[in-house]
Amino acid sequence: MKRTAQVLLLVLTGLGLLHTALFTDLYLRYVKEGLRPLLIISGALLLLLGLAHAMFDRGSGDAEEHDHEHDHGHDHSTAPRIAWLLFLPALSLLFYAPPALGAYTASHAGSETVKKQKGFAALPATSPLPMTLTDFTTRVQQDKELAIKGRSVEMTGFATPVKGGGWDLTRIIFTCCAADAQTVKVHMYGTPAPPANTWLAVTGTWHTQGALGTRTAAAALDVHATRNIAQPVNAFTDDLPLTPS
Repeated sequence: MKRTAQVLLLVLTGLGLLHTALFTDLYLRYVKEGLRPLLIISGALLLLLGLAHAMFDRGSGDAEEHDHEHDHGHDHSTAPRIAWLLFLPALSLLFYAPPALGAYTASHAGSETVKKQKGFAALPATSPLPMTLTDFTTRVQQDKELAIKGRSVEMTGFATPVKGGGWDLTRIIFTCCAADAQTVKVHMYGTPAPPANTWLAVTGTWHTQGALGTRTAAAALDVHATRNIAQPVNAFTDDLPLTPS
């Protein structure tokens, strides 16, 4: 890889980061929203660095490089040929963003273990009650007051088919980025599996399996109704959904 190509790689990577973080929401497929300023700063620095190198090379010309090659018989300014593969992620940021994590990833991952909670606030009287998948699982397995018993709840997530039949309502959660993603799932009963990665709002009641309020209780729902929804803006959290603007 010649020096010109190295400069071009810096410029393309910088432009790709700026395009993804400034003008689209695509960066949310890979990192948490709070990292957006760092992506913008990184993209700007890479772009400026590439342009600075280009200006420097244009000013200095090729005479020094030519003399160096003549003296030593070979050029030390090139990188291994495999380095050309670095152009692929740089170009993908500009022209074809890699798809977000979804049902394939979730089907090969276990469900996140919910943290132990000492106490629970009273549930609102709203029916159906909007809940996150984590809150539902925590209530089902730890709430000794059994407040979730008989309550109609509504949860949102995407469909993940289960090997052998059935499906899970799923959310993938980023702690920082896609590399540390965790998965939380609630198994659905009483309705056929929708296509994988379909985003849904599901209403139902806890599926009786195990002892409610203990770790034996299943994180599962008897589905009463479903409706398709658009993928929320905060798709890689387990928060109540924010609708796209």
